[in-house]
Amino acid sequence: MFKTLANAWKIKDLRDKLLFTIMIILLYRIGAAITVPFVDANAVANTLQGNSLQNVLSGTSNSILNFLNTLSGGALANASLFALGVSPYITASIVMQLLTVAIPPLERLAKQGEEGKQKINVITRYVTVAISLVTAIGYYFYIRYQATGLVAGADTWYIAIVIIACYCAGSSLVMWLAEKINDKGIGNGISIILFANIVSRFPAIVVYIVTVFRTVTTQDINDQYSEIIPTIIIVLSLIAMLAMIWFIVFISDSERRIPVQYAKKVVGRKMYGGRNTNLPIKLNMTGVMPIIFANSILSLPGMIFGFINVEDQESFLYSVKVFFTNTASWFFVLMTFILILAFAYFYVAISFNPTEVAGNLQQNGGSIPGIRPGKPTSTFIKKVLSKVTFMGALALSVIAVLPPLIQLILGYVAEWTAMPEFAFSVVTDFVHSGSSVIIVVGVILETVREIEAQMTMRHYKGFLD
Repeated sequence: MFKTLANAWKIKDLRDKLLFTIMIILLYRIGAAITVPFVDANAVANTLQGNSLQNVLSGTSNSILNFLNTLSGGALANASLFALGVSPYITASIVMQLLTVAIPPLERLAKQGEEGKQKINVITRYVTVAISLVTAIGYYFYIRYQATGLVAGADTWYIAIVIIACYCAGSSLVMWLAEKINDKGIGNGISIILFANIVSRFPAIVVYIVTVFRTVTTQDINDQYSEIIPTIIIVLSLIAMLAMIWFIVFISDSERRIPVQYAKKVVGRKMYGGRNTNLPIKLNMTGVMPIIFANSILSLPGMIFGFINVEDQESFLYSVKVFFTNTASWFFVLMTFILILAFAYFYVAISFNPTEVAGNLQQNGGSIPGIRPGKPTSTFIKKVLSKVTFMGALALSVIAVLPPLIQLILGYVAEWTAMPEFAFSVVTDFVHSGSSVIIVVGVILETVREIEAQMTMRHYKGFLD
């Protein structure tokens, strides 16, 4: 990876793209530190600290909002201009991709090439603004009622409009920055911004874990727990995270190679073909997008209910709110698993066409040994693609649901045993960083591949040379 970056830095074109991307990231981090007027950021941040053992066991923790805060790089807790982050843009992209398959006029636009793609992008921007408006209104009511984060005397309609407008403008600006990375940077604008946000939160998580460790080791612990327990818990969490990183890299590099044989043919006085090659199908063809999309969909109900001021804990609405906002539940684990599988198949369906691949092989005189050209080849590729996609999506789903599953099991253990608070705090931070690690590693691998592809294209001399 470092060698690829060093080689890319030597190429002026790529160096300019890297510098432009870094500049966009710096601009984003500056916007994430600018607090919206009339909002008390400290009150909002204190409200989001709901990861204690008692809160999680009772289902009253702010798990969903904490995860959104991680994806926004702490901007949500700081009540900053970019508090909404890229979530509205991601949600709008999901909606448009689903509508492109379901609505014929949008499907025809998608097939019109670059011109149709630009029109769909324009519609996506309008959808992003609409989602940003709804989310900003909900976040305002969350600040007003639950976080009590408005400054004294700021409870007026004028101030509400100002706060909502700031959040909508910030979301639109984030969308513009992501598109600029796609146009003039190294690409993957949404993923790059998510990567920068998550990485910016890692130092705070490390400092928190170290603080918890020092606090526990310097105070009296019950007789049933020795002073070595905090060290064991932290070491086990680090080992689990390293194992997760290794497994993610292994999945990303794995592929199924379908052998392809080209027939010999004579063109003029030269003979072409007669060579054996393969058609590679990657195990994780979709990258980290299924996880990003699944988390975005799952966060919507919890975020909406988190904005509703429900004080009566005996009411049905409060029970529904707890059901959707608690990540330490079987519902969250099961829905994460199902949505990642569904989005993985959906992305493969819109990005890889077996019929088109079989047609290209037939036109170029290629065939799969033992499979007739044409429709039998297309059917064979579909079967292989379905199996590979299932295995890749299954591995991705297991990685994504493993941390919340550990938290869920830990909740039952905590009810049966006198688990210390520090142990649960460290493991809970590991749970919230589980999906973040997947996104970070996936974005790094995708970015390195994108840079390598651009380097290969620039070093290709062409037929005229």
